[in-house]
Order: sequence, then structure tokens, then C-alpha cells
Amino acid sequence: MGARWFEELIAAARAAVPEARFFPLLDCGDHVGAALAAIRTGVEGVVFTGRSDVAYRLADIARQHGVRFETERPAGALDLAANFLAPQENFEKRCGEFLE
Repeated sequence: MGARWFEELIAAARAAVPEARFFPLLDCGDHVGAALAAIRTGVEGVVFTGRSDVAYRLADIARQHGVRFETERPAGALDLAANFLAPQENFEKRCGEFLE
């Protein structure tokens, strides 16, 4: 969906549950262009699992933009891909559980 969509999703989640404490990471996999777009958009955090030499350069760019940069996916993350096509009530329930 892209970095801008992700930022809007995070803003909506924070507005819906202001007391929730979480740190969003946009998983860009090994897609350099997606990681660069996310960094330039100013998302709070990016996960990049591609080549280490590329990750090193992206990490420097992320640091310059004040974006957290990870090269490993954290455990227990909300996987929107797994839930995105689920029935609406299942998706809402899963999001609510994650934000509690």
C-alpha cells in the first residue's frame, strides 16, 4: 500500500486508541525503493531485510532523517497482510487486540 498509506493508518490507530503505546515499523522486505520511499516520507521506523551492504547505506540515510531502521523483523508484530483480506469483524478484532 505504501508509506503514505501506512502513515495514515498509524495516525488513525493513534486517534482511535490514544492510550495505546506502540512503535510502528513498516516492513519493506528487501525492496530498496520501498525502504527509501518510507524513509523520505518520514515513517517512524523501517524494516529492511535485503543485502547487508545496501542495509548499511539505508541505515545511514534513515539516521539522517530521524527514522528508526531495523534489519530483522520483530516478533509479535501485527501482520496486516495476513489479516487484510479477513472478514471485517475479524480484522477489527485483531487490530483491537494488538493495540490493547
